[in-house]
Amino acid sequence: MLINCVAYRAGRKLADLDISQISDYLIDPACFVWVALRDATPDELEKMRQEFDLHPLAIEDAHHGHQRPKIEEYGDGLFAVIQLLALEESEIVVGEVDIFVGHNFILSVRNRSNQALLAVRERCEREPEVLQQGSGFVLYALIDDVVDHYFPIVDAIESQLEDVEERIFDKGAARSNIGRLYQLKRRLTLVKHAVAPLMEAVGKLTSGRVPPVCANSREYFRDVYDHLTRINAQLDTLRDTVGTAIQVSLSSVAIEQNDVAKRLAAWAGIFAVATAFAGIWGMNFKNMPELQWDYGYPIALTTIVGSCGLLFWRFRRTGWL
Repeated sequence: MLINCVAYRAGRKLADLDISQISDYLIDPACFVWVALRDATPDELEKMRQEFDLHPLAIEDAHHGHQRPKIEEYGDGLFAVIQLLALEESEIVVGEVDIFVGHNFILSVRNRSNQALLAVRERCEREPEVLQQGSGFVLYALIDDVVDHYFPIVDAIESQLEDVEERIFDKGAARSNIGRLYQLKRRLTLVKHAVAPLMEAVGKLTSGRVPPVCANSREYFRDVYDHLTRINAQLDTLRDTVGTAIQVSLSSVAIEQNDVAKRLAAWAGIFAVATAFAGIWGMNFKNMPELQWDYGYPIALTTIVGSCGLLFWRFRRTGWL
């Protein structure tokens, strides 16, 4: 679905275009064309390939989707894949935006995401002096907007982790904590898969040989790279913290199980003593003295209760009961 198709000159909006008019404006090197699609159909992608003369392999990647974040060169242009992350009801929804970058055009194709990129266009149109830099600056602005949406997600995960840490030593909460920690670990992995490859790709636009379309925007990409580096370091710290919390929770489960085993062993020992006394005195041999003694039965009961009480006191004192 077509969202926007606009032509610019000297950083200022010229006109809203029909798809069939794109190639007419691309002929003019002073014009810059910016097209945005959402959940594009194969026919729409094929039409864009013809209008912009895009590489078939890049179109194929955009059609199939679910690509690893990357920035690839195709001739004089670039093809970028960036993952869009959104937090919906404590779950991370992963979308994708595929960006085709040429000397005087940029085409973005957003898939499986409700995250609008209209604010990027509004921002660029408010700054015509930087929009004059062309497709390199627009690519930076799109990546920067996507990366800015990563920060609230990481902060939300950190808050959830802090909540689990506050309850980590609560009695009986270890098993539920482990489940929540594994969910947090999975979310961190999703964010890591979006951040780490993108950081590597953006790093190639900040030093060494930079693609010509991004040559004038190197400083801007360095700013994005710094943001990605900060997020990546924060993710590594959170993953280490989650791993430590999982180990602590597993140890808490083992300690709780050990306490239960000690209680069962203590009660088993107490009842074993009572059973032993009852078994000996219940054999009913003729020459057993207590059978003929008036006080034999009360003394036997007193001995059993006293022995069990002594064991109970000892186990209670050692913390087994």
